Amino acid sequence: MDVAVIDHRKARARNWFEALRDDICLGFEQLEDDAPASLYPGAAGRFVRTPWDRADHSGKPGGGGVMSMMCGRLFEKVGVHCSTVHGEFAPEFRAQIQGADEDPRFWASGVSVIAHMRNPHIPAVHMNTRFVVTTKAWFGGGSDLTPVLDRRRTQEDVDTIAFHQAMESACGGHHGVADYGRYKKWCDEYFYLPHRKEARGIGGIFYDHHDSGDWDADFAFTQDVGRAFLKIYSDLVRRNFGTPWTSADREEQLVRRGRYVEFNLLYDRGTTFGLKTGGNVDSILSSMPPEVKWP
Repeated sequence: MDVAVIDHRKARARNWFEALRDDICLGFEQLEDDAPASLYPGAAGRFVRTPWDRADHSGKPGGGGVMSMMCGRLFEKVGVHCSTVHGEFAPEFRAQIQGADEDPRFWASGVSVIAHMRNPHIPAVHMNTRFVVTTKAWFGGGSDLTPVLDRRRTQEDVDTIAFHQAMESACGGHHGVADYGRYKKWCDEYFYLPHRKEARGIGGIFYDHHDSGDWDADFAFTQDVGRAFLKIYSDLVRRNFGTPWTSADREEQLVRRGRYVEFNLLYDRGTTFGLKTGGNVDSILSSMPPEVKWP
């Protein structure tokens, strides 16, 4: 790869991820402001941003990021994180990363979002997009929705239908680049708990090692995934934030959150990647719900 070209692409990707982070934070703070005070008393939350740095496995400086956290009245816990890291993969990790077995040097930048809502009628959500460079270069990411009430965990639920339509639309504008059917299936297979024989949520899209040969087209697709996520999730929150809930709904929410914890700690490759590359532990584990039960 031409160094000047790849450096330009790195800068464009990083700038986009950070701009998307800012848009998401602003949008979520507006939802905090607009949620009905009768259901969500107290002051609206605001994001707190905490920078962090890392060293690679040899101890050399390896970039870092900014952890953005909000614990509000509507968003019980939400993290919107950006990082740009570089260095060398540890020897035991190189064979697991495309292109790293030839040369252990890497660069990666991305944005990651996880939201756990106070209202059980509002699904939890996850989104991340990233650009990774080793001896190869690719995009990865996606978004998936996790309703916490069993009666909402169906393919006929209005939120489920709207979310899948949004992800299909994000792919549909990029014919020959993004394959919605494949990425939906990949998401269903990835966000699955084998030990419980059940899905974590209702799916969405998931993709990795995405390189169609047209970098600009791949970047445009990844941008549309981020835009689609922000619009559809904001719509779903507004649709549901005025719905009252019961103590039984809250109990069901806390139990369902336990499945989320199990998946992230046992199976999630992003968690493993972050921890094994010296990422910020607080940022990586901020995906854990603030309250959870295993009755």
